[in-house]
Amino acid sequence: MVFPQVEAFRGGENLIRVVGHRGARGVLPENSMIGFDFSLSINVPLLEFDVVLTADDVPVITHNHRLHAPSFRGADGLFLTGEEPKVSSLTFEQIQQFDIGRLDGLSAYGQRFPDQAQLDGVRVPRLMDLLDLVSEPKYGDAYLMLELKSDPDVVHDPLHRGNFVGRVLQEVRAKGLSSRAVLHSFDWKLLEECQRQAPDMPSSYLTQFPDNADDVGEDSSKAICPDLRGRRDEIPNLVKQAGGSLWCPYYADVTAENVAYAKELGLCVAVWTVNQHEEIGRMIDLRVDAIVSDYPGRVQRHLSDLGISWRAGNQ
Repeated sequence: MVFPQVEAFRGGENLIRVVGHRGARGVLPENSMIGFDFSLSINVPLLEFDVVLTADDVPVITHNHRLHAPSFRGADGLFLTGEEPKVSSLTFEQIQQFDIGRLDGLSAYGQRFPDQAQLDGVRVPRLMDLLDLVSEPKYGDAYLMLELKSDPDVVHDPLHRGNFVGRVLQEVRAKGLSSRAVLHSFDWKLLEECQRQAPDMPSSYLTQFPDNADDVGEDSSKAICPDLRGRRDEIPNLVKQAGGSLWCPYYADVTAENVAYAKELGLCVAVWTVNQHEEIGRMIDLRVDAIVSDYPGRVQRHLSDLGISWRAGNQ
C-alpha cells in the first residue's frame, strides 16, 4: 500500500525533508503550540512530537511520563523539585496549572538548549489543539509524526495499549487527518496495536542501540525498544517484516549500507535527532529521506547552501 503521509516524509532527487522535532526545541519551548506554529511558519510542514494520556484519558503532547522538572513551573513560578508527578496521575485541568515556557538554565537539561526563548503563559497542549491548527486551510500540507510514548510501568498491559491507541485514533479521525498522520513509536508491540486498529495508517519504527548514551533529562527508550545489538544490518528488514513503512533510527546508528538497504526495501528513512552541523552534513551525504532536528532552520541552511530542496517543487 502507498501511503500519502509516507511520501510526505520521503526524499528524492535533490530533495531531503526537514522535520521539526517537538516543534523546534532548540529555539522555542518544546512540544508547545508556539513551537509548532513556528516550524510551520518557516516552511517546515513536517512535525514530530510526543503523546501520552492524562488520568482522564486526554491525549496531551509532552515527552516524559512525569512532569519534567527542568521545564515545568508551578503556580509559584518556580521549577518543580522533588518527585515528579506522573502525567497519568493528573487530569488535563490539573496539568494546565503548570507553565512550560521556560527552561531551568541551572539544570543539565536546560544547559543543552542555551538558545531556547524564555516565555511565560505556555501550557501543555492537547493533541486536539495541534490537530485543530493543522486543519486550518493554510496548513493543508502539514503532516504529523505522532510518537506514542509507551509507559514502562504498563508496557505489557494489552488493555492500556488498546485504550491508548484508540483514544489517539479517535481524535485523529475526528479531524479527518488519518491521511496526514504517521503512528510512530519505540514500542514495537504498541505499533502492532496501531496496525490492528488502523490498517489505513502507516507505522514508523523508532530504533536506538542500547550502548548509546541516554539524553540528559529525558525518558530513555531502552526499556521499551527491542535490543538490536549486533543486528545493525538487519534492522531495515526487521522493520519491514513487522509491517513498518518508515524506519526512524538514531543518527549515530546509521551507515551508508543500512540506509541503502532500507531504501531498497521501500522504507522511508527519517533520522533523529540531528542538531550539530557536522552530523547534519553527514546525514545529507548519506542521502537519508528526512532529517529530524531541534533546529529545523539549521538544517534548512545546510540544504540551501548545497542547492538541495526540503519541499517537493520548491528550491
